[in-house]
Amino acid sequence: MAEEPEFWEPSAPEPQEARSAQEADGHEPVTDAPDPVVVRDARDFGVYARTGGWAFALKVARSVRPGGQPAEGTARTKVSAKAFAELAGCSPERVMRYYKAWDMAADDGLVPQFEVLVPGEDVELPDADVWLSYYASRNSASSVRGQAISAAAEAEGIRPTKALEVAENPTALRAAILADPGTAQAARGALLDRMKEDPALQTEMARAIARTDDLKKAVASEAKAADRIGYVRQIVEKGQIKTPAGQTVEAPAEIRAEAERHLSLLDELDDSEEAGEWAGEAYDTVRNLVAKAVEEDPALRVQERRTKFYNSLQKATKVFEELTLDEVMEEDIYEADMLQRLEALQEAIGTCISALRKATTASSR
Repeated sequence: MAEEPEFWEPSAPEPQEARSAQEADGHEPVTDAPDPVVVRDARDFGVYARTGGWAFALKVARSVRPGGQPAEGTARTKVSAKAFAELAGCSPERVMRYYKAWDMAADDGLVPQFEVLVPGEDVELPDADVWLSYYASRNSASSVRGQAISAAAEAEGIRPTKALEVAENPTALRAAILADPGTAQAARGALLDRMKEDPALQTEMARAIARTDDLKKAVASEAKAADRIGYVRQIVEKGQIKTPAGQTVEAPAEIRAEAERHLSLLDELDDSEEAGEWAGEAYDTVRNLVAKAVEEDPALRVQERRTKFYNSLQKATKVFEELTLDEVMEEDIYEADMLQRLEALQEAIGTCISALRKATTASSR
């Protein structure tokens, strides 16, 4: 019997068979070694993915010697920012922004100082996320406005360059607000916060709203809803009710409990939900209970009617006092029906006075 081999080894498939099998499994077929140009691009991409702008800042830091610095030692082979920019096909200002970013990072000990760097030398670079903390990609970053925007961005916990980019492109900001509800909501919150400390912006916004019919109606509707919610909230928080005539008295337990129930429903509404209908229901319910409580309490009912009468009397008195009789005589604007109305008013006042005198005489007996 022939001796069998200790291990069975399958024969290698033909190249075409191997490719067909891999393609059937959904894999890319085996290819030759990648092109060196592709390899270089991939490696450059990997460096940039890990280090971000540091990879380019290093090229500036080891090759640029700004004007005024002595050309000694390794600095002899370095060039000016202008010359480097000409070679790179960009502006000297852009080169210097990279130079300054490296300079600040060197002061913080993240990267080597310029003096020790040699053209072509590679050094360990910080992570890409750190780059934006040092690089000011826009000239506006150094202005007073840019510094204020950068400070606000840092306070919000975002990168200053993002805020500066938005500030320099208001058209893009407008497009985002118009297209995206989330962006519009963020813009609304920011404007409200800004208006708290900016009286001029408050005036501009108020003027814009007053000149826009739809917005004016919306503001009036929201103001009405807010007043109604405030009426219900006062009952809950202060334990007092305001009667239709304007009296302020202690709220009965039933009314206070009903106000608390409605207020809890209102407080649970999301910002996106309309409060107007809920506020109206709460207000009407509580007001009806207040009116009922007034009618069921004899003393309160009498005081309510007395207060109502006084309010009407004060309004009528004020209106009559505002009549400018001198202008009637001087400008000759008299009309016959004016005298008729005054005579009717005089008669009504006389009737009212007689009724009050009779009531006074009856109560004194």
